[in-house]
Amino acid sequence: MLLPDKWMSDQYADRPTTNEGTAVSEEFQPIAIRPPGDNRWLFWLRCLVDLQLLTVFRFLVLHLDACRGRILDVGAGESPWRDLLPAGAEYVGVDADLSGEFGMRRHAHITYYDGKRLPYEDGSFDYVLCTEVLEHVADPLSFLADLRRVLRPGGTLLLTVPWSARLHHVPHDYGRFTRYGLVQLLDSCGFLGVAIVERGNDIAVIANKLIVLMMRLFRPRRWHHCLWSWGLAIMLAPVMLGFLGAAHLALFFNAGSRLDPLGYGVTALKSRTDGR
Repeated sequence: MLLPDKWMSDQYADRPTTNEGTAVSEEFQPIAIRPPGDNRWLFWLRCLVDLQLLTVFRFLVLHLDACRGRILDVGAGESPWRDLLPAGAEYVGVDADLSGEFGMRRHAHITYYDGKRLPYEDGSFDYVLCTEVLEHVADPLSFLADLRRVLRPGGTLLLTVPWSARLHHVPHDYGRFTRYGLVQLLDSCGFLGVAIVERGNDIAVIANKLIVLMMRLFRPRRWHHCLWSWGLAIMLAPVMLGFLGAAHLALFFNAGSRLDPLGYGVTALKSRTDGR
């Protein structure tokens, strides 16, 4: 995941803090996504309960198989989507120097940089992939403009962002983007042919919230809170399982409301006549 510019972190310096030293303390961090090929059974088990991951995977499967040429994965993390690319595609991963603070291991095949200007020449890539990163960027407009810069004329951006998601990797979580906000951002950067699809629906959102609540109840901050939190979690377990099953059915049958999705999947193009 990409870390934002340092000045954003400095905004928290004069705010009331918890013992952990941040304005809002994170109860548990997201688990880094490993490539499916590392352990397919574990990956599919996680997709069963992690609906954000499942919907990102479903979106990317539809698009990555068609990628050809050079593909830049920005905020690559553990490079979980590298295996989805077709044979012959050249994968390039890049992430921030301090990605370890986001729970990521360092890898020899990934380039690490300061999180500001990408260390590549203009027009270097046929595709740019950026998954669940934009909410952690202090200046999304400049960031998206830089993604466009490294795309060749006619190149494609593949982007996913969360909408209904808890604060994560605090304090480096700066915003959520509606489809209208995304269109405005991408238009401002000069992208064309912007296409946005919702990931998930309101039923999946409720299931996802219940799963997060269950995790929090089973892992209270103070041990004596388990005297009530575990009991509440056990009572909520059937409700959570019911909504989780309903969410998978709603995703399979394309049901539920799209006005309250888990997130969005985006494709956008750089003009073929654009030399910038």
